[in-house]
Amino acid sequence: MAVLDDLGKACEVRPGEDGDAVQGVTPSYVAAPASVAEAADLMRAAAAHGLTVVPRGAGTKTHWGAPPDGCDLLVDTRRLRRIVEHAAGDLVVKTEAGLPLDDLREALAGSRQQLALDPPPPGGTVGGVLATGTAGPRRLLYGSARDLLIGITVVRADGVVAHAGGKVVKNVAGYDLGKLFTGSYGTLGLIVEAAFRLHPLPRATAYVSATASDAGQALAMAQALLHSALVPAAIEVDGPGPITVAALFEGVPAGVVPRAEAACGLIGGRTGEGPPGWWGRLPDGEVLAEVHALPTALPALFAELDGAARIRGSAGRGVWHVALPADGADDALARLRRHGTAVALTAPAGVRLDRWGPIPVLPLMRRVKDQFDPEHRMAPGRFAGGI
Repeated sequence: MAVLDDLGKACEVRPGEDGDAVQGVTPSYVAAPASVAEAADLMRAAAAHGLTVVPRGAGTKTHWGAPPDGCDLLVDTRRLRRIVEHAAGDLVVKTEAGLPLDDLREALAGSRQQLALDPPPPGGTVGGVLATGTAGPRRLLYGSARDLLIGITVVRADGVVAHAGGKVVKNVAGYDLGKLFTGSYGTLGLIVEAAFRLHPLPRATAYVSATASDAGQALAMAQALLHSALVPAAIEVDGPGPITVAALFEGVPAGVVPRAEAACGLIGGRTGEGPPGWWGRLPDGEVLAEVHALPTALPALFAELDGAARIRGSAGRGVWHVALPADGADDALARLRRHGTAVALTAPAGVRLDRWGPIPVLPLMRRVKDQFDPEHRMAPGRFAGGI
């Protein structure tokens, strides 16, 4: 009871339940801070009792990454959902980490602005998108979360609040906190606020899609669009059966329409106001992998899988999501790694596989972990190398 009482002095807290489990690991306690100050007090109390801590936003990606080695305290960030500042004239917004992206999108639309992130799956929070490093089709034009992030506030494992980047008072020298925490799966600390640069909302959009006879032709279509002067916001591919190439064009009507028509002539496609049904969705499979490779590696990736798995993602940036059957997934991942990196984001319980593959910088990653979380209490085991 002493632990529950101490945590309860910081913020709203309750015993953990089966529905709070992170990949089968049920937390002893669930706490929901409503301010940065409460989050800091909570983390100090957790440190005093030596508790392992796992952050959670909307929970749309808690099945990503490896199961935690322990979870004494689950920190639910959904009460941290304020827009702290929207400097519309500067195209900058600062929000708390638990704010749903859908709510942020709606709030910014009134100023004809957007945070140009469209990460799957839907329903995520600002902090969750940063913690998992996800991005959607428009990463080709706008970049990913780490590219749009200009400032971040985190609470360290010991309860100390640290800031870096824009819209902050105090900076931590020696580290780019934004880049370190993006994609860290909660293993370095608790993200509580983030500041992003914004873009104007496009006044018109158009989609162009075409069917390729094989992966080689799909690559040729994607490369033709990528190296043209048409500036697509996204070039996505989905296959096999058949392989489809689709592109998004954004801007003003007078510019979007002729660019889309030119793209149709370039790849033999057709236009539409809406995207294909698969656009921006993760493929369904027992094991979901994310592959980063040169865009020109697309035919080789299809050849390695020989039609046994679905490949979907950015043919412009060379980032694909691959749905694999659990049986043989480890071998498939090894083959994909011949052409780049392949990480198993999700896998069924009990399936043994090398989630991360070779990590040349793992010693450096361990040193960073030791600096930020010397007791290894933050989401232990969730990240590469058991970090």
